[in-house]
Amino acid sequence: MNAGMNHNTIMAAPEQAALGMAGPEQAVQGPVKSATILQILPALGAGGGVERGTVEIAEAIVQSGGRALVVSSGGASVHELKRVGAEHLELPVHSKNPYVMYANVGRLAKVFKDEGVDIVHARSRAPAWSAYFAAKKAGVPFMTTFHGTYTAASALKRKYNSVMAKGERVIAISRFIGGHVHQTYGTPVARIRIIPRGVNLDRFNPAKVSAERVAALAENWRLGDGLTVVTLPGRLTRWKGQTMFIKAIGKLDRRDIRCLLVGGDQGRTDYRQELENLVNEHDLGEIVRIVDHCDDMPAAYMLTDVVVSASTDPEAFGRILVEAQALGRPVVASDHGGAKETVIEGKTGWLFPSGDEDALAAALERVLSLNEKDRAALAQAAIANVTENFSKQAMCDKTLSVYKEILDEKAGV
Repeated sequence: MNAGMNHNTIMAAPEQAALGMAGPEQAVQGPVKSATILQILPALGAGGGVERGTVEIAEAIVQSGGRALVVSSGGASVHELKRVGAEHLELPVHSKNPYVMYANVGRLAKVFKDEGVDIVHARSRAPAWSAYFAAKKAGVPFMTTFHGTYTAASALKRKYNSVMAKGERVIAISRFIGGHVHQTYGTPVARIRIIPRGVNLDRFNPAKVSAERVAALAENWRLGDGLTVVTLPGRLTRWKGQTMFIKAIGKLDRRDIRCLLVGGDQGRTDYRQELENLVNEHDLGEIVRIVDHCDDMPAAYMLTDVVVSASTDPEAFGRILVEAQALGRPVVASDHGGAKETVIEGKTGWLFPSGDEDALAAALERVLSLNEKDRAALAQAAIANVTENFSKQAMCDKTLSVYKEILDEKAGV
């Protein structure tokens, strides 16, 4: 092998139907046995949704009798990839340097030919450009997964983003993203497939989260017994809405609750200090805490009475809301983006106008006032919502169906 390698708009109903959004019962099931599917992404770091999805799809490919290859610059999740029977090839595909990206075209074309790749599946822009031209050179079908809206402040940036809309099939992780791809980049609806991200229902299962795990986390976070807990998970960055959340908590004027911001600042120390200052300004020092990254999110959700997503920009999907519902937790979320598709208003949670701290406070007050019977009914509905619509198995089955479509076209079936 070559050097450098180590082996926002919602669509109308007719458009939604054209994009194949009617539900899992319409997915065409079929194995990819004997096929070699290559996924490519910048790196395989630990914990990210793109990385996790890559590993999960690789495992599904192997289980269906296919061969799963992943190209990245490496990372902590490589061992997970190998554990599920997939293969990893290391290349500097994380680089946005034009010279490196150009060199990667030749390297990838050689990989595609040498390894007998049947489909190339790109998951991020920089590696997608190299993979797109390499696939053309090698005569291999190219597809993508569109994971977010991506900023497009200039024509050049929009051109850079456009590679994610060039696939023979473009998987969008929500109807919101499907509409964005169609309307912003002109991708024909016939090439777009809506496949929501899936939750591992074995891991996010209330019956499998032990009381000991929950108690250990509560002790680590110094949560007193009998206190109501409100949690906003997510990295500390302004668009996640932490400042509005703190102000909304202040409006509740309650001392019998504890509110957790679960997420690291990833170097945004000035923003973290701003949040801490805001907590002090509102006299919430005993109420609101920043508890940094958590390695046991199922336990974190289980010790929580309500989970909040206060994003000021639309979430492409909103994994937190689905994970929380899988564990029977009520959710409160900004009324835009993927949340509109995952939260059943008044049944599994409540939506509030984005950026409206008064409306957020009112929604929190409503959830916190639920009686035991209503909370039990909500938990049952939330778990059913995720089980029926947002499971990892459904995500994998639908993705394999897309691979099968491309393989059949390639074979002239």
